[in-house]
Amino acid sequence: MPPRINIPPVTRVVLVVLLLQSVLSAAVRYRQWSAHSEIVVEWLTLIPQLSLFYPWTFLSATLVENNIFTLGIAGLTLYHGGKYLERAWSSREFAKFLLVASLIPNTLTFLVLVSLFTVTRNEDWTLMTIAGTIPLQISFLVAFSQLVPAHTVTLFRGVLSMRVPRFPLIYVGLVAVLSLTPLLTSASLLLATFGLLASWTYLRFYKTVFPDLDSSQPTSMRGDASETFAFAEFFPGPLKPFVAVITDQIFNVLVAMRICTPFSQADISAAQSGSFMQRTAHGGVRAEAERRRALALKVLDQRLHAATAGTGSTSRSQSQTPNQPSSSTIQTQPQANAQAAMTTQPATVLGETNYNPDQDHDKGDS
Repeated sequence: MPPRINIPPVTRVVLVVLLLQSVLSAAVRYRQWSAHSEIVVEWLTLIPQLSLFYPWTFLSATLVENNIFTLGIAGLTLYHGGKYLERAWSSREFAKFLLVASLIPNTLTFLVLVSLFTVTRNEDWTLMTIAGTIPLQISFLVAFSQLVPAHTVTLFRGVLSMRVPRFPLIYVGLVAVLSLTPLLTSASLLLATFGLLASWTYLRFYKTVFPDLDSSQPTSMRGDASETFAFAEFFPGPLKPFVAVITDQIFNVLVAMRICTPFSQADISAAQSGSFMQRTAHGGVRAEAERRRALALKVLDQRLHAATAGTGSTSRSQSQTPNQPSSSTIQTQPQANAQAAMTTQPATVLGETNYNPDQDHDKGDS
């Protein structure tokens, strides 16, 4: 019996469209190739000066790759990332996310290129091709930063280790370097930047999330008010305070313009307690609930321990003899040994991911 390829419907459609459009674009450019001119497909990719009569290119351009290298990376990204996110959110929510991550970056890049032409009068800006899955790729990284903010990716047997929210900025830097080569155009950096901003804004303020099955919260809410998904979390620790100040000022301006709505105290409490999460399938709700509850329980445990430390030590000194071991020592010693054993266990594979809510919370405090 041949193996069954289980790909969710939206991801399957996106992969097929990517392959068909990329092959069609390559075929047209091959037939019209000339050594003295650059061939563009204005009815498939977005060209500011030529594509105004083809409005669908604002959307179709995202699923067109111009070389085999970027096509292979795009296919792997959409296959693995699309399967994960579509099963985590449902097909409808995933399709809406793809629409936002495609249409908004393409439109903003189009406007920037037209503005640059207006200032410089250089037609190269309006003849630049806007195409590729770069907005989708960085949007997937932003979505993973929301779903698994405490996960750490370890590569090359522990040589390189970083948390998931660090990857979007690394991706932007990589695109900036490749845009200096023939592989990518200058518009690629704009697509990556606007893809980061558009996807984060949508997930932070607009995406519909649903409550846990055993919670008493309302049926749905919008956005993610958790501190682990603040925009400053994409940056290294020393830069977070400065980025937070800047983003707070921008947020206040957007609130004044009624583009964004400030979170209520109930929204913040629900996000921190893990009562709301992404609608998931195949056990994803339970996994997301456990992740958020682990972070919330860690904070609660520290507060309870600080509040009862003084009274607990006084009562134990009165009820126990000097030679009797402390019950707290008996309970915490195996946990310390288990944690030491886990942290000293060597990695046996090239790359791995792990999740340690205690470690992530301690880093945040520092």
